[in-house]
Amino acid sequence: MKICFATNNKKKIEEVKAALGKGVEIVSLQEIGCHEELPETGDTLEHNAFQKAQYVKDHYGVDCFADDTGLEVDALEGEPGVYSGRYAGEPRSDERNIDKLLKNLGTSSNRTARFKTVIALLIGDEKYKFEGIAEGKIGTERIGNAGFGYDPVFTPDGYSKTFAELTMDEKNKISHRGKAVRALIQFLNQIKF
Repeated sequence: MKICFATNNKKKIEEVKAALGKGVEIVSLQEIGCHEELPETGDTLEHNAFQKAQYVKDHYGVDCFADDTGLEVDALEGEPGVYSGRYAGEPRSDERNIDKLLKNLGTSSNRTARFKTVIALLIGDEKYKFEGIAEGKIGTERIGNAGFGYDPVFTPDGYSKTFAELTMDEKNKISHRGKAVRALIQFLNQIKF
């Protein structure tokens, strides 16, 4: 089975391919000839995920899934949330996003946060949704060089390392995206095409 993962983020594609194993072939937006920026104008992760997947389905006619992920920080009343990728404005910058997050948190003792991923899957005329959440805490400085986004400042519950210090395999086992992808894979393995 071949499905497009509606993203241009190479690290996300690597993470999903690593979690998938055999049986489902993931193709990128580039591989289907899609080079434009996908719309993300919703005010929820779910809306954005379905908006991106629907755009690919409508314009390229392929079954696909899209994700949207947000970091919700309790002390910041859920910020940056749906705006995580553009938290510090355009152009997108992981470094500036982390700088803004750490500045806004300041010396707050409440560092609890969670990553949430919503995956929207469109197959034929059917629509499906899968979610994954990883609870943790925001550190006071960047630690680690792996991963992307807010990984260097996010330490998942039960661990002493940030996501950026874990191997891709370690991260996939516990991450928000890993959990959502496993739910997606379990579903794909159960349906007949």
